[in-house]
Amino acid sequence: MTSATRLLTGLPADRGDMLMRLSRHVFFPQDERIFEEGSQADTFWIIHTGTVALDLYIPGRRRVTVETLGVGDLLGWSWLFPPHQWHFGAEAFSPVRAHEFDAAAVRSLCEDDPVLGYALTRTVAQILGLRLEAARTKLLDHYMVHGGDGL
Repeated sequence: MTSATRLLTGLPADRGDMLMRLSRHVFFPQDERIFEEGSQADTFWIIHTGTVALDLYIPGRRRVTVETLGVGDLLGWSWLFPPHQWHFGAEAFSPVRAHEFDAAAVRSLCEDDPVLGYALTRTVAQILGLRLEAARTKLLDHYMVHGGDGL
């Protein structure tokens, strides 16, 4: 099950439709930086086509890809939790088409509809847990392969 499938099926059916009405279609060409770690998280996306690499910058080294997202995946969760700054960076690994959501509008909708707010927060938190575990595993694998010198 993809993140977006998990995101939308974690919501009551009518609330998923409400959320999707707030989206707009966007395109990112291959190699475009979508967002940078530490920058303002004011949007999020559900990937329709293509792949996106989530990365983490290692000071004095380089970016390390911690996960690759694809069709149906949720791109971005930092928009939901203060201070609304990206914890990772993201780059289009291939041409990407996605549904883009304005974070402030979605947060406002969640404030007005506590059922949606709770369901969305719970579901994004579950996705976040999976993402953090994937990042942890990837970084541990990278560390082991490079004997601690690769980071």
